[in-house]
Amino acid sequence: MADGTGADGTGGGAMKLFCFGMGYSARATLARMKPHLAKAWGTTRSEDKEAAIAALGAEPIVWAGEEPDAELAAALIEATHVLVSVAPGSDGDAVLNTCSDLLAEARPQAICYLSTVGVYGDHDGAWVDEASECRPVSERSVRRVAAEQAWTDFGRATGIPVSIIRLAGIYGPGRGPFRKLKAGTSRRIIKPGQVFNRIHVDDIAQICEAALVRKASGIFNGADDQPSPPQDVIVYSAGLLGIEPPPEVAFEEADMTEMARTFYGENKRVKNERIKSELGITLIHPTYREGLSAVRAAERD
Repeated sequence: MADGTGADGTGGGAMKLFCFGMGYSARATLARMKPHLAKAWGTTRSEDKEAAIAALGAEPIVWAGEEPDAELAAALIEATHVLVSVAPGSDGDAVLNTCSDLLAEARPQAICYLSTVGVYGDHDGAWVDEASECRPVSERSVRRVAAEQAWTDFGRATGIPVSIIRLAGIYGPGRGPFRKLKAGTSRRIIKPGQVFNRIHVDDIAQICEAALVRKASGIFNGADDQPSPPQDVIVYSAGLLGIEPPPEVAFEEADMTEMARTFYGENKRVKNERIKSELGITLIHPTYREGLSAVRAAERD
């Protein structure tokens, strides 16, 4: 458990970051923060992924949501900051279910929990901010609302700063529209009035870093500056590839998975002023245009 606070806000010394879950966003956050980290840990459910986590510069810990073992407990006690990138299950948030007492004892300087703008549900295209009503539609978003409240309650009860980052549609290198466009499997689905916000993984990383270093508390929208129709993104991406975009398909006629259809049932414009005013964020990729151009350049290398 680290005591004291240095000029850099890292507790009188270099940061030690514990990551529950090492998915796409957590890996990017670790990479961004790595130059300032004295140590890092990352959990995985599978021993097969231990080598990949070690290659990122973190000590792998196998954890499948059960009660923490001695290795995990020792790491949490040593960690100065904690990133939680684990989706809640039907029985709630696995981290809080199994590690809340340990976290309360360890008293990290800050905890950052990654959530989703899906908690807002459908606002018929209107603007929403962090104070807007949550109207979750899908079961996974209902679980996220409950997990957010549980983390908020934990922060209030313990006095540990807990930031909740509600992420828009995540994209970045290896996670964008180009592969499907090249394969001819991309679709340009048209639903009049439908818009989505997005967020590039580079910006997720800097938002998480800022929230942890500043010991932020409360809810922050991790979203870009320009909510846009999905078909516009496909047309722009096709242009970057120098190919014709796929033909338009009416939403009512599109063959979609149930999960994809729920996304189209949630229409809103997400405000992001708070990450700028309270976390000091200047977006690296303020719209999908800059972001996709950077993805295209990265994937071409």
